[in-house]
Order: sequence, then structure tokens, then C-alpha cells
Amino acid sequence: MTDYDLIFIGHMCYDEIVPFKGETRVAPGSAVLCGAMAAARVGKKVAVVAKLSPADESILEPMREAGIDVFLVPAKETTYSKVVHPSADVDVRQIFALKNAGYFELPEIPAWPAAAVHLAGITDKEFHLEFMRGLKAKGYNLSVDMQSFVRQVDPVSREVFFRDVPRKREIVQLMNKVKLDVVEAEVLTGTRDLAQAAQIIEAWGSPEVVITRADGVLARRDGTNWFCPFTNKSTIGRIGRGDTTFGAYLAWRLEHDVAESLRFASALVSVKMETPGPFSGTLDDVLARM
Repeated sequence: MTDYDLIFIGHMCYDEIVPFKGETRVAPGSAVLCGAMAAARVGKKVAVVAKLSPADESILEPMREAGIDVFLVPAKETTYSKVVHPSADVDVRQIFALKNAGYFELPEIPAWPAAAVHLAGITDKEFHLEFMRGLKAKGYNLSVDMQSFVRQVDPVSREVFFRDVPRKREIVQLMNKVKLDVVEAEVLTGTRDLAQAAQIIEAWGSPEVVITRADGVLARRDGTNWFCPFTNKSTIGRIGRGDTTFGAYLAWRLEHDVAESLRFASALVSVKMETPGPFSGTLDDVLARM
């Protein structure tokens, strides 16, 4: 049995991207894919537990080719998301969750040892509170992407709406680290000010908070905030920005302090945003950008 640096848990999905101008495209995606690829390409031993239909197992190959150990949790269908950009602002999106692979259950997760486990969900249809409590009881160092709860799927229209989470404090208290973006931060805390939002979430019980925004990323620990700007020259690879940032942050944070890990993550995602798809660069690319 291998000891992993990081295990990512979440749905693999197909993303149908409808840009403001240009051609619609469909490609495999997900928070798991972007986060895990970032961590693996900078030398970490990474595993992924992904839920999808076995008929679509081929979309896991890029992760396996990157050296990631992938465990498939079978589902009746693979999650399928449609993302519409109604304007030139790449941060304004209309999301539809047209298919869903269903919630994870604790018996589906292999008993793999790991330094840390990240719950990388796409919507509120992946992780329930008892599942997270079960992982915590196993002694895992846990982190979560709060989009896994803020993004709530309307059962009729299948449109994803960003809404407050009644049990947000309970979720945060189970976590060693919490990741979110500025929109999710405002929904949960009532403020778009990154420092204020991070302070509020820290007070709920998470010792470490990371929040992304179009211009950069903030981290907070022990009452101190750090901010690093992004340096990308284009946004052609905008999809997966936050997931990539946090995957890189988790990877570097295993051996570095908050400030250095934030610098590393902002540099890596800046490189990633200049090319479509998951991060495909190298550790040297990131160090050069830093």
C-alpha cells in the first residue's frame, strides 16, 4: 500500500463550455482533475477517488499518464455540466448540472494512508455531512472546496444557484483548510472583502483559509493574511483557476509555510491560465515564474 501526499475526492465530469464569443466545446473537467494534475506535475504522490460511469473511464487517462493513482467509484451516469458565459467577463457564468453521479458514501472510499485529503466537489450533490464526519473520524487531515455546498442544483431546471449553506459552520469545523472564491465568500459571509471573509471563516473553526479572486489569492492562518497577485498574460485557460490554485497550494504547503506556498500557487496558476486545460507545465516553469 502506497502512502500518498494528497488524495483528491470528487466527481469527474464533462464540461460543455459556451463562451461569449467563439465555439462551444465539450471536454473532461472537474475540480479533482485540475487540482490533482497541479499537485502531481510538481512531484507529489497523488491519488484520486473519482465517481463516474465506468463507460467513461477513458477520461481518467490523463491523470494516470501523469502518474496519479485513480480509483473509480462506479455511478449510473457521469456528471455533465454546461457553463455559459453571457458576457466578456470570464468570471460571470451561468451553470447547469445536467447529469449527476450522486453522493459519495464512506464505504466507497479505499483505506489509503495520506498526508492530506481534499474534497473537490463541483456542486452540492457530492458530499453530505455524515460522509465528512466519517473521513474526519478516520484521522485524515481534511480540506474542502466550499463550492461543493454553495453551488446548489435546482431539481427542476438543473441550473446551479449560489446560495448560503445552513450548516456551513459544522462543515468548516471539520476542516484543516477551506478553499473558496470571492463569490462564494460573499454568499457565505456577506462580504467581498477577502480579509474580512477569511477572518469570519477562521472564526467558524477552520485554522487555514484560502480565497481566490480574478487578480490573485489570499491565505489566512493564525490571524495573519497574505495576498499574492496572479501574473498571467491571458485568461485563455481561466477554467479551473481556483481548483488549480488550491491543488498547487496543498502540494507546496506539505513542506513550506503559508507565504511560500501562496507564492508558489499563484505562480503555477498564472502559468496554467495562459494555456487551456489542466496545468501541463513543470516545476521549473513554476519556479521561474516565482
